[in-house]
Amino acid sequence: MRIFGIDFTSAPSRRKPITCALCTLHDEQLTLLECLTLPTLEEFEIFLRCDGPWCAAFDFPFGLPRLLLANLGWPRHWEDYMQLVATQGRTGFEETITCYCASQPPGQKHLLRATDTLAKSRSPMMLHRVPVGKMFFQGAPRLLQSGVSILPCRPTSDSRVALEGYPALVARRYLGSRSYKSDERSKQTGEKLAARRELVQALRSPALSAGFGLTLTLPDPLAAILISNPMADLLDALLCAIQSAWAYTRRADGYGIPRNCDSDEGWIVDPGMMV
Repeated sequence: MRIFGIDFTSAPSRRKPITCALCTLHDEQLTLLECLTLPTLEEFEIFLRCDGPWCAAFDFPFGLPRLLLANLGWPRHWEDYMQLVATQGRTGFEETITCYCASQPPGQKHLLRATDTLAKSRSPMMLHRVPVGKMFFQGAPRLLQSGVSILPCRPTSDSRVALEGYPALVARRYLGSRSYKSDERSKQTGEKLAARRELVQALRSPALSAGFGLTLTLPDPLAAILISNPMADLLDALLCAIQSAWAYTRRADGYGIPRNCDSDEGWIVDPGMMV
């Protein structure tokens, strides 16, 4: 089975492209074959159209908080409000979110989905610092347009399966709260380099099987690339692929997504998210 992990950015470029870890899964053996870079959103759209079967985890929120939909008077069902978001366009969507946040008291500006609360991830309404809202706008409508099966928001019989990943959950399992990546403005540090090395070592060890029921084949040249990349985009793509592979091994049980989750908000797949 082909397994993909995608580290997404809302404004890809050659300097900071969308990164995809291309893997295969045989039984519980996950093998990283190569890392693909997509410097434009158009190339991301082409990637989504590649023939199935495949299963991929994408590092961006698939949906918006239920309370936000209610307060804005938007449709409650995922496909309906996604079409509204696409119709608004980027400027209209960002203005709507900005105005809403400005009208709310402190502590209630950036709402969370149920899955964000459990994963301790950021709100899909954030437009600055970590622009998760911009990632949602550029990513989720493209998933809808591509016709892939989007779990749990829009399941279909398509052999291309899209899941929401969050690589920080994998990293925390092995590093705790230690940081392993630098942003574009900060310098490489010995501490973060050591953290990436430790994380890669954990992924290649029996610790991965204990947490995810998987073993990883990671060739030394690729491991060196993952460790040396300061922003850890390639490493995050692999962490998403691990979540995707884990979910695929649980496909008979809904890909590890709780049956009672709010499918219109979306859900992050990870063993730690089983509730």
